Amino acid sequence: MRLDKLLAHSGFGTRKQVKQLIKDQLVEVNGQVTKKHGDKVDPDSDTITVSGVPVHYQEFIYLMLNKPQGVISATQDDFHETVVDLLEPNDILQDPHPVGRLDIDTEGLLILTNDGKLTHLLTSPNRDVEKVYGAVVEGLIGEEEVAKFASGLTLDDGYQTKPAQLEILDQDPENNLTQVQVTLTEGKFHQVKRMFQAVDSQVISLKRLAMGSLTLDPGLEAGSYRELTQAEVDQLKAE
Repeated sequence: MRLDKLLAHSGFGTRKQVKQLIKDQLVEVNGQVTKKHGDKVDPDSDTITVSGVPVHYQEFIYLMLNKPQGVISATQDDFHETVVDLLEPNDILQDPHPVGRLDIDTEGLLILTNDGKLTHLLTSPNRDVEKVYGAVVEGLIGEEEVAKFASGLTLDDGYQTKPAQLEILDQDPENNLTQVQVTLTEGKFHQVKRMFQAVDSQVISLKRLAMGSLTLDPGLEAGSYRELTQAEVDQLKAE
């Protein structure tokens, strides 16, 4: 790996800033000052320091974000704030991307990583990774709708969904609202909203609570995030 790339990914600044550190002779490789930003280094065997501070290279980054409403699941956009805009500069340098997507008005659990293999494992339609959502919907949802979700629904474009689990949590007859939890193994465009449209209901609010083995940390406020633990990463990879 190039030295400047390693330092940039390790949080020592942009490529331009890293080149200046090297030019200022602040970077040592195996105890020797280096002046070439393009030198090849091995983070597993070489000892690298910046101003005497050891460099601990992390190839992959795994983050759990509690996505707020009004933010889009993208790495960049000309008109809206993105989930990457919510990250600290050092984490942005790792080039993480969202695993799947949540609609702009949907909140909750979103994984960000630069590990393409894990992204594929969690989003491949053949792997049937469960996603759990909490929602408030219009109408007093009953056992008829539960059965329809369990059988699979025909969406507005003719697509037949896989069976999904619909659980009724609470009802508010006065305001004609139902609180539900939905578990599905697909991720079609606006799928949860379109599934409720198929049973003549509308989603008022929607929040993703879990993806695979990973459950949204209740200590994370909307817009905040944390690194996944190694145990959480290992469990996701084992699914």
